[in-house]
Amino acid sequence: MFKYILLGFTIYFAYRFIVNFLIPVVKTTRQVKKQFDSVREQQAYQQQQTNNQQQAYQQQANNQQKAYQQQAQASASKKSTKASDEDYLEFEEIK
Repeated sequence: MFKYILLGFTIYFAYRFIVNFLIPVVKTTRQVKKQFDSVREQQAYQQQQTNNQQQAYQQQANNQQKAYQQQAQASASKKSTKASDEDYLEFEEIK
């Protein structure tokens, strides 16, 4: 008889331990893990967006720099032709 009472208490306490402690701990662990995964994915997405924006900005800056260099070369070539004409002054010899 004492064995059955002790077995009943053991089963009762095991049931309470499982229902009141283990199941909530497992659920909470899963929920926290999902939240961490969600935050990690969000950070990766934001990092990717930032990298894309930086690449676009760098590409735009490079394009502007190339355009500026081409414009500078074009104006330099125009100046060189004008400068060669303007370098010489016409003069008359005095006798």
